[in-house]
Amino acid sequence: MVSGMLFDIKHYAVHDGPGIRTTLFFKGCPLRCWWCHNPEGISPEKELIVKPKRCLEECRLCLSSCPENALSKAEGKTIQVDRKKCRAQARCAEICPTGALEMVGKTMTVTEVMQEVNQDRIFYERSGGGVTFSGGEPLQQPEFLDALLTACKKIDLHTVVDTSGHAPFALLERIRDRVDLFFYDLKHMDPDKHREMTGVSNSVILDNLRRLADTDSRIHIRIPLVTGVNDDDAHVRQVAAFLTELPGIQDISLLPYHSMGSQKYSNLNLPYLRFDAKPPTEGAIAGIKAALQQHGFRVKIGG
Repeated sequence: MVSGMLFDIKHYAVHDGPGIRTTLFFKGCPLRCWWCHNPEGISPEKELIVKPKRCLEECRLCLSSCPENALSKAEGKTIQVDRKKCRAQARCAEICPTGALEMVGKTMTVTEVMQEVNQDRIFYERSGGGVTFSGGEPLQQPEFLDALLTACKKIDLHTVVDTSGHAPFALLERIRDRVDLFFYDLKHMDPDKHREMTGVSNSVILDNLRRLADTDSRIHIRIPLVTGVNDDDAHVRQVAAFLTELPGIQDISLLPYHSMGSQKYSNLNLPYLRFDAKPPTEGAIAGIKAALQQHGFRVKIGG
């Protein structure tokens, strides 16, 4: 039976496509975006998250539960994790009474996921919603994604795939007949800056977008706006010129940068690369929206 790893299932989602939706967050991503607000979705493996504010000073239950002795706790301090030793076996998270330790990442079968999805079917029918595949990057787990899309279409559910586009085009071609809408991320037009910001070139991403647009697939472009990175007039003109050449592209969402996910990096012992970034101002966002609308695009702010 086909299975895969998710790091979250969000019920009653209203910003991940039309109507009320169930959003499935796939674990694993080939990009390392500076501003990523879901760092727990980057690694394809299970991970232990530490939430210091929930840790009780007098509690030591987790220490004896770890077979690798990866946990330690100094007097007056929160729990510490030796990431080199930790094998993410979840025993410490299971025994923690306050939720200070949480294991992120769960292997699930297609049947198990569809049981979760079916809980929300009445909301889809009333709102025109469905299932959104997000991440991480869903295309990192192609067999799992393929099987879930097939299961959704067997019961006539609307499907959205939210992708960075960094994958072999054959994977997009393989699934597109069961995808009602692609959310396609466009982060930067310059290949060198894109590599600096995300760890990968944008050549595959842009080429895949061109090829996907030629298939008459429905595509909604999503652009993260990061001050000083991709919000200048020259870059906005580049984006508009590129998208204008693609058939069928009409919808763009602008996603202003925020730092609400920064604490997650500390909880995972990961460096937060954009700690100094500022959210774009309302005036800057409005100006970019207006500039893109002048080219005939339908533009909205947020998901």
